Amino acid sequence: MSHDNHGHGGEAHGSLKEYIIGLILSIVLTVIPFYMVATGAFGDTATIIAIIVTAVAQVLVQLVFFLHMNGSSSQTWLTMSGIYAVFIVAFVILGSMWIFEHLNHNLLMGH
Repeated sequence: MSHDNHGHGGEAHGSLKEYIIGLILSIVLTVIPFYMVATGAFGDTATIIAIIVTAVAQVLVQLVFFLHMNGSSSQTWLTMSGIYAVFIVAFVILGSMWIFEHLNHNLLMGH
């Protein structure tokens, strides 16, 4: 019985070391904003910026260490689907914010 590092698509899987590094980074990137919110030691603006920055970093860690995305030409379809997903999520979030703002404006016109 041979042991190979190839999955169904023929792409190499990560090593145990890469998974552990990804896990540690994910935990750290989760604890930082949680601590900032739980303690309230930082200002609102700093906390919001930290949440956004750590969220983006968390997504990048997940993509690189667990989904093994890199710049190789064999992963073009994966990269393109990731970009598409980012645009769809941004569209939904920004569209929802726009709807909420206009809904709020329209409901408070008489006041």
